[in-house]
Amino acid sequence: MSTMSRTPLDVELLRRALLRPTGPLARLDVVAESASTHADLVARARTTTAQAPALLVAEHQTAGRGRAGRSWRTPPGAALTASWLLRPDVPGTALGWVPLLAGLAVVRALATTGVEARVKWPNDVLLPHADEIDGFGAFRKVAGVLAEAVPGPAHPTVVLGVGLNVDQEAGELPVPTATSLRLAGTVADRGDLLAAVTTELLGLLGRLEAADGDATGCGLAEECAAASATLGARVRVELAGGAEVLEGTAVGLTDDGALVVATEGDGSVRERVVTAGDVHHLRLAGA
Repeated sequence: MSTMSRTPLDVELLRRALLRPTGPLARLDVVAESASTHADLVARARTTTAQAPALLVAEHQTAGRGRAGRSWRTPPGAALTASWLLRPDVPGTALGWVPLLAGLAVVRALATTGVEARVKWPNDVLLPHADEIDGFGAFRKVAGVLAEAVPGPAHPTVVLGVGLNVDQEAGELPVPTATSLRLAGTVADRGDLLAAVTTELLGLLGRLEAADGDATGCGLAEECAAASATLGARVRVELAGGAEVLEGTAVGLTDDGALVVATEGDGSVRERVVTAGDVHHLRLAGA
């Protein structure tokens, strides 16, 4: 167990910073424990009375959801486990940008602490690491993003979850490909990080709304590309359901946020487009 004091979030300070009329949120809840903040907000999103944008934060998450149904849990007070209920006023075709903008928001929030992070398309935030590891290269995962469109009376509704490792020691992390801010040598206040992520996220979504979902035209696509650890790299893409494995170079993003992978074969180069829903695993190839 960490010898560092794990201070609870200052709820009143967060409310003053983030709730309307001075902040961007319509609702903010901080709970001691949740099986999954994401699942809790999905249930709330199905009701006509659900306020948005709303934020639910748990000091301790026991069965958090990751991509492909993977579970994720954190020691009390050691991480940020938060989910936002959003109703972005954009065409449905632009919703693929929501998780990418969330990753960019986390990168920019971490930059306020002096940490230089990168985004692995579509949903991981990475920190540089001295040693290479298969599939991640010289990076380790410090945060994950999960976005889910929720059918209901208000459309479009998206529940967006972020899990950010802040104070965990090596023995408290689930896999060797993970890291925390503490292990990277950074002491950060979870409340400050939460406020920064929220402000960045809603600011980026506001720009997407103002552009009617045109991430390319308003410059957001270029900003996501600049923060990417995937673009320009050789990648191995395992498609969902074991349908296919692609290996090639990640060369760009489409207008709806999908990844373009250039594959080689028979003396020619072919560009394939994969969406986040298509992908089971994406790893750096030949690392």
